[in-house]
Amino acid sequence: MGYFDEDYVPNPKKNRRWLVPVLSGIIIGMIIVLVALPSILRSDILPGSWLGGTNSAGSGDGNDGFQATEQVSLDVSTQITDVVNEVSKAVVGVINIQHQGNFWEQQEDDQAGTGSGIIYKKKDGYAYVITNHHVIEGADTVEVVLSDDTRVQAEILGSDLFSDLAVLRMKGKHVTNTIKMGSSDSVKVGEPAIAIGNPLGMKFSGSVTTGVISGKQRTIPQDFNQDGRADWQAEVIQTDAAINPGNSGGALINIKGQLIGINSMKINETSVEGIGFAIPIDTARPIIQELETKGKITRPYMGVEIYSLDEVPQTEWDKTLNLPDNVEGGVYVWTVDPLSPADQAGMKRLDVITEIGGKKVMNMIDLRKILYKEKQVGDTLKVTFYRDGKKKQTTIKLGIQE
Repeated sequence: MGYFDEDYVPNPKKNRRWLVPVLSGIIIGMIIVLVALPSILRSDILPGSWLGGTNSAGSGDGNDGFQATEQVSLDVSTQITDVVNEVSKAVVGVINIQHQGNFWEQQEDDQAGTGSGIIYKKKDGYAYVITNHHVIEGADTVEVVLSDDTRVQAEILGSDLFSDLAVLRMKGKHVTNTIKMGSSDSVKVGEPAIAIGNPLGMKFSGSVTTGVISGKQRTIPQDFNQDGRADWQAEVIQTDAAINPGNSGGALINIKGQLIGINSMKINETSVEGIGFAIPIDTARPIIQELETKGKITRPYMGVEIYSLDEVPQTEWDKTLNLPDNVEGGVYVWTVDPLSPADQAGMKRLDVITEIGGKKVMNMIDLRKILYKEKQVGDTLKVTFYRDGKKKQTTIKLGIQE
């Protein structure tokens, strides 16, 4: 009992006994529903969302889950469209023009010199644009291409290698929109992110890609002089919104249309997909202000050329530098600038720095981070170092890096 078997053969005469009452019950039930349906529809018995949208968006008690889900979906889609329409007018193209020979031979380097920018300010008849340092590096002339394809010549107010940021200024006659500033510190992993820029040149200007914030406070090694050694660690936001060549300097915005990052780079490997990076706006904001007003970033200066100790073969640690076994890392001094703060503090070639300001230094990136992010010009800095195997200390008063 309780199983249906394909070998079971039903008895036709038996089945007729229950067939008639069942069919009669079904017919009577349908008649009752048809008679009662108009009254039910006029009452509040059924939830409003079951009635095919008879309630307006502003009516009802708002407790219906079906209606709310549909409304949220519609709002998000509309919000993204509205945000893009507004923000796109503040995202521009930036063209790096390098003169070769004479005026008639000038060329545009599309691969290295065409990128994106963001209009962040309009004041006293001028508009101000953020872009990447590498977009305008080496430019003789810079042109900004607005969203309506109007071209305006711009001047470079300032540019900085380490932060990869630059500020341009142009006449604001044709500028209608500036971007709203957000906060990168408050973004959460997984929240929506929208990238706007000009991938692969002006042919695809104003392209929009969407994704999420994939990670915060990522560090990416930077090799400025292409010698195979990292010179700096850039702190960035990671996103899976597509960022391609030409997107550099463009906007990474949140769902409110606020700028949270400046698109800067991606991992360019065939085995990697959806890993792009942007400079956090909270990191960029003070640098942008200094570039705008001073034209350069003032950083503390020791006056030494340094290299990471891990680039030296271990045998040389004992043979040449005479380092004790308890030294695990540091930086060695290759040259000391005459009359520099380090020179005045008595530092010499092949000194090995292991601590500055009481913090351990394992490589030159550690030293630069402490120097550039935690110290100011004029600060005094206690330096621990080894010379010919002997541990020493000195105090350096930091100068200005020219």
